[in-house]
Amino acid sequence: MTVIQHTETRRTETPGGVMTTLASPTQGGSSLALWRVEVPADTSGPVHFIDTEQIWTIVAGRATIDLDGVKLTAAEGDTVILPADVLRQVSTGEGFTAIVTAQASAKAGVPGNDTMVVPPWIA
Repeated sequence: MTVIQHTETRRTETPGGVMTTLASPTQGGSSLALWRVEVPADTSGPVHFIDTEQIWTIVAGRATIDLDGVKLTAAEGDTVILPADVLRQVSTGEGFTAIVTAQASAKAGVPGNDTMVVPPWIA
């Protein structure tokens, strides 16, 4: 059993928000990563895809996810399951906080670029 103390979390800031890694292989986990996403009001992340399923639970605010042209809205208490390899863009009007999980081997990419990367909050 592993206990990850609050002081051992890892914070990554991007133009789209702040990701705080709560659990990952580099913190003693095995195959899953868990992180908190905090997105300020009037923010949109990049159009991208992830090569594995992700599960997002909104714990505050409201998020809009454009999932391959389909608009999904999730508010506090809602959970969204995003399938692998589908274009997505996450945005918000009022801001939101979510808890997210995915396979720790997840890689992200953007349309038109063959490079896939493991986001730093997952590793």
